[in-house]
Amino acid sequence: MAFARIARTGLRRTGGTFGSYSCEGDVLLCEGTNRRSPLPSLQNAKAGRDFSYISSIRKFNRMSMQSRGIRVTPQYQSATAERIVEESESEYDEPMYPGLEATKPGEKPRVVVLGTGWAACRFMKGLDTRIYDVVCISPRNHMVFTPLLASTCVGTLEFRSVAEPVNRIQSALATSPNSYFYMASCFGIDTDKHEVYCETVSNGGLPHDPYQFKVAYDKLVIAAGAEPLTFGIKGVKEHAFFLREVNHAQEIRKKLLLNLMLSENPGISEEEKKHLLHCVVIGGGPTGVEFSGELSDFIKRDVQDRYTHVKDYVKVTLIEASEILSSFDVGLRQYATNHLTKSGVSLMRGVVKEVHPKKIVLSDETNVPYGLLVWSTGVGPSQFVKSLDLPKAPGGRIGIDEWLRVSSVEDVFALGDCAGFLENSGRPVLPALAQVAERQGKFLVKFLNKIGKKDGGKAFSAKDIPLGDPFVYKHLGSMASVGRYKALVDLRQSKDAKGVSLAGFVSWLIWRSAYLTRVISWRNRFYVAVNWATTLVFGRDNSRIG
Repeated sequence: MAFARIARTGLRRTGGTFGSYSCEGDVLLCEGTNRRSPLPSLQNAKAGRDFSYISSIRKFNRMSMQSRGIRVTPQYQSATAERIVEESESEYDEPMYPGLEATKPGEKPRVVVLGTGWAACRFMKGLDTRIYDVVCISPRNHMVFTPLLASTCVGTLEFRSVAEPVNRIQSALATSPNSYFYMASCFGIDTDKHEVYCETVSNGGLPHDPYQFKVAYDKLVIAAGAEPLTFGIKGVKEHAFFLREVNHAQEIRKKLLLNLMLSENPGISEEEKKHLLHCVVIGGGPTGVEFSGELSDFIKRDVQDRYTHVKDYVKVTLIEASEILSSFDVGLRQYATNHLTKSGVSLMRGVVKEVHPKKIVLSDETNVPYGLLVWSTGVGPSQFVKSLDLPKAPGGRIGIDEWLRVSSVEDVFALGDCAGFLENSGRPVLPALAQVAERQGKFLVKFLNKIGKKDGGKAFSAKDIPLGDPFVYKHLGSMASVGRYKALVDLRQSKDAKGVSLAGFVSWLIWRSAYLTRVISWRNRFYVAVNWATTLVFGRDNSRIG
């Protein structure tokens, strides 16, 4: 019984904010064992993971005891010893994670934010850190200004112009003693214990790989974003480039410039040059159209002057199943079609059947060879969102009510691309747009600041506080650049409503002015303005770095 008590004491030993588990001397050995997860969602998400850094009792060191003159019964031949060991193992059959424990009375309530997208960053920017401590968990440490991401692929803008570190958006993450940013991915949530379980983004420099931890929350904001939709088409993930992150734009730029330089090598046939320099864009939404426009600008202005040997082989094809920019006014769609065609972009209607390393196959068996393939067909729920045992809205998003609360659980909110109104709420499905996410973040931070001032910030403490007005979304309009100093501005509040629609150079000035004022910070506004001026005077930078 003494050894069992020693074992239990060792497992309960903790230190500081992050738990630590120790085994001392030669009496006990610490080894990883396969343990049951406390949550079904954790079992699904982390099946087969190695929790080798979680200390557990496996066996007594018999040789060490015998060297001290202590007799032991080998391999549980004593019924009492077997019962003690079984009792000890069954009592601690859940993984033990280091991490931030629940806040104590007198401490500020803790808000945990999952994600660093539009919704999460707008929320964190307005959070009153005199009331709350904030912990942000995300695999990236910056926000991306996605409307200008296509411009970075061809050198119109530099990558740092569209990215802002989260600790500049919310300075408490860098300066407050109890607020943190963790570069990690969340893989599970226990809404009963008010805990999230995370795995760090690591290159092997930490004591354990993968390194996992937990964070207790008083309020949880899930703003984990979405993933590109591939519709289960074979070969898309392996061979196509997406355009959602800065690293996606970097890879597209490197591939584009590499193909241009490879095509100039001696001995390359005309057919191979045409293949290498054929850029195919799948998806006729704003991202696909703006990227096609930027690409045609790059070809007309920069490739013609700097790659004169292969300039006639460069081609851009935009493939869409129906009409491009389907959410825009009919007249604007026709303008975009005519302008892109004049700019050298070939428009095709078709549905992709499968993707191969050097060609795509359409549903009518047409083969389209490519050197660069960019996939931009919208977004859907991520694997993380799918794995959560939370109510789901149509389309697989996390189900929320009119105040952005996740139904049937306490103190959990969801917003942005990962959230949608439940079907029984009577609310329409909101589009996965930056303006939707930003306005949801603005609404929720006002809501939490209000209940925090009324002592409702702690877990389970906001039940009797009036909710106030629910979230209402009003569409402010849509804009898209189509290249060569032309853009579209559609100020209608819905697809079927009437409103102002503009196209041409004036729309392009409005587009640039609007985005310059909406860029994340004054630092980014300065970078963007300088980049635009530099490109206008000197052309785009075509250096391939990396």
